[in-house]
Amino acid sequence: MFEHRHAPLISGKAFARRMVCWVLLTLLLILVSLLVGVAGYHYLEGLPWLDSLENAAMILGGMGPVSPLLQPEAKWFASIYAIYCGIFLVCCGGVLLVPIFHRVLHHFHMESSNEK
Repeated sequence: MFEHRHAPLISGKAFARRMVCWVLLTLLLILVSLLVGVAGYHYLEGLPWLDSLENAAMILGGMGPVSPLLQPEAKWFASIYAIYCGIFLVCCGGVLLVPIFHRVLHHFHMESSNEK
């Protein structure tokens, strides 16, 4: 997936392609998480699909719920989903930074290898 430490630094075009792949992976993870939230709000609270999408998107984005929840199952789901989303948001940032950190560290390793 990534070049070996003794391999040369990949070109800017190849790095851009790599970043696009990691962004697409992150978007896929966000989509799956959003679908889980939409389904949970729709089936556990009985909210219409659009309201379920709004609630799930707001929680996933870190804003908080919009519609009040009445069902105990929905409140349990919303609590667990909110904790998951908080952790998930940080993880998505990490996933997006992986190729950047790798490139920077690879560049520094190449400089230290050339100095020896």
